[in-house]
Amino acid sequence: MEQGAARERATERPSPPFGDAARVPEQARAESARGEHTHGEPAAPAATPAPGAASGPAPGAPSAPASGAASAAASGPAPVPARAAVPAARPAPAARVVRHSVRGQILDALRTALVGGELVPGEVYSAPALGERFGVSATPVREAMQRLAVEGAVEVVPNRGFRVTERTPRELAELAEVRALIEVPVMLRLARTVPAGRWAELRPLAEATSTAAARGDRAHYAEADRAFHRAVLSLAGNEQLLAVADDLHRRSQWPLISAPVVRHGVLVADAAEHTALLDALTAQDLAVVEALVREHFTGSNA
Repeated sequence: MEQGAARERATERPSPPFGDAARVPEQARAESARGEHTHGEPAAPAATPAPGAASGPAPGAPSAPASGAASAAASGPAPVPARAAVPAARPAPAARVVRHSVRGQILDALRTALVGGELVPGEVYSAPALGERFGVSATPVREAMQRLAVEGAVEVVPNRGFRVTERTPRELAELAEVRALIEVPVMLRLARTVPAGRWAELRPLAEATSTAAARGDRAHYAEADRAFHRAVLSLAGNEQLLAVADDLHRRSQWPLISAPVVRHGVLVADAAEHTALLDALTAQDLAVVEALVREHFTGSNA
């Protein structure tokens, strides 16, 4: 793990500035400065009336006249009967403050930077320096980087920070093979059992990938692509399948060593495969479904 923010700063190579991913909401920045943990302040208890405050005359007031009709006529209206003391109100429950996870926001931003190529394979980044770029302390950045290390996106460099993993085409091909082994049988089963109307409900997700592809927005395309695949696989009703498939999908989106900029035409072609897949699933054309899924994994790895 990292040993000291000062040594990280001294040994880190300068990293390129991030784009929109670096903008962390002001609330998150404030939470980070307070140590990330925010607790709701309990509401002040309601004031309790003093015993007897609601009954009887004030000190120094004249005493009530004797009872009786004649006395009442001579002395004026009878005094108001004493009221029972009002029970003390219970204190309102403490307001529950929903804390936005700074680490979660930083993790999402780092993943976007990975996919977009802003975090370069082979480069070392320190938590304090990244924290300055995101406008937060080093702690949530370090925690997010440790999560990425577990996922295999980065590796720990003692006394320096985290190095973005350098991946090879072979690793990408292996990921595509594993994804196909898992998802192709599921897609074929869904093609035989899911009504056509359910596939129509997924059209907007396919269109979202096309919109991102048309803009050439690699990061948003990756997000929309994962959302589409999750929606399709969710119809199988297997949460474990969803978790494994999504993890493999995310890993396949990380850039290769010295990866070239993804061409606009490649993203557009990948997005078109989503619509073609929905058409094949609706028609229950199993041969086309299998061919499209395998090509989507091995051809684009998106």
